[in-house]
Amino acid sequence: MLAVWNEDDQWHPAAIEAFSHLEGGRTAIITWDGVLWECANAAVRTGFRNDVLALRTQLVVAGKLIEPTPLEADEAWRQYARFGAAGAGMIDLISMELMRREKCDAVFSNDRHFHAAGVETLF
Repeated sequence: MLAVWNEDDQWHPAAIEAFSHLEGGRTAIITWDGVLWECANAAVRTGFRNDVLALRTQLVVAGKLIEPTPLEADEAWRQYARFGAAGAGMIDLISMELMRREKCDAVFSNDRHFHAAGVETLF
């Protein structure tokens, strides 16, 4: 989302195009607080703080902010210990567990860890 909000981001054009397709289609946009924590941390000293807050509010109202179960978190820790998904961090590994639960096969990202896990990255 930072690439969508920040016109100076190297991924801005690709992110805008991918996000436009998501918004215009029937694809449900879901996430969890961990992803928003990463956005909030990256946006803390930028003009995008309010964008992160607004996105979180929209997701909460729409029922699209999901949370991992303890079992999903445990599986992410097991993957972390095994250096799963090409050494992905915990936010990505928990995201992958949530994607399995929700039967998501694509992610609004260009992160190589998702690609290594066999997930389609949208930009």
